[in-house]
Amino acid sequence: MKIATWNVNSIKVRLPIVSDWLQTHGVDVLMLQEIKTTEFPTAEFEKIGYRCEFVGQKAYNGVATLTKIAGADPVKALAGDAADEHARFLAMTINGVRVINIYLPNGNPIGTEKFAYKLAWMQRLKSEIQSMLDAEIPFVVGGDFNVIPDDIDCSDPKLWVNDALAQPETRALWRSMLHLGTVDAFRAVDKRPGQYSFWDYQAGAWRRNIGIRIDHFLTSPQITDRIEACEIDKAPRALEKASDHTPVILTLRA
Repeated sequence: MKIATWNVNSIKVRLPIVSDWLQTHGVDVLMLQEIKTTEFPTAEFEKIGYRCEFVGQKAYNGVATLTKIAGADPVKALAGDAADEHARFLAMTINGVRVINIYLPNGNPIGTEKFAYKLAWMQRLKSEIQSMLDAEIPFVVGGDFNVIPDDIDCSDPKLWVNDALAQPETRALWRSMLHLGTVDAFRAVDKRPGQYSFWDYQAGAWRRNIGIRIDHFLTSPQITDRIEACEIDKAPRALEKASDHTPVILTLRA
C-alpha cells in the first residue's frame, strides 16, 4: 500500500502536474493540502481511477484525499473545537487503516492569536491520536504539519529562530505526539541531513537547496511495523509552475 502526501498550493493551478504525477506513480492514496477551493475537480481524477473526498474552503486551506481503494467513515473536522471552521482535517478508513489528512496551522507571527491557534490545534490532534491508540486503531496521520521537528530538518536553523514552525512550544508538542507511541516515518528509515519537502519561491531557495522538512507521516505501532520505505520525491518541485512543496511517499508492506 502506497500513501502519499502533497501540499499542492492550489489544485486549480497544479491540476495537470498532480494528474500526471498520479498516472506515473499510481499510489493507492494521495492526500492533498491547500487545495484552496470549494469546487474540487473530482471528475478529472475519476477519469484516471481515483475516488475523491474533500473538505474545501474558498481561497484558503482545504484538504482532499484521493483513493484507488474505496474509503469509509469520513470525518471532516478535528474534534475539540466546534467553532473552528477551517478546512484542515479529513479522516477516512482505507483498506483497514485510518488515514488522516491534515493541514496544520502555520501559526505566524508568534505571539499572536495565530500562534495560539496552532498550539491549540496540535493539542487537539494529540488528543485524537491518543484516542486512536487507546482503541488500537491502525492509523497514519499525514500532511503538511508546518513543524520543523529538529535543526537537521532545515538548511539553516538561524533562519527559523523567530518562526512558529520551529518554536520550542511547537517542537515540544511534536515530540509529545511521538512520545505517545507514534513514529516519524521518514526519520525511521532516513537519518540523513539535507532532506527537505519545502523550498520557498524566493531567493533561489530550490536551486540552492535552502529548504525545510515540514510534510510528515506519523504512524501507529501497527503501521510502523509495516513501513517498507518513506521517500521525498523532489522531481515535481523542479517543474514549471510547481508547488513550493513536493510529495512524500510512504510504502507499507501488506
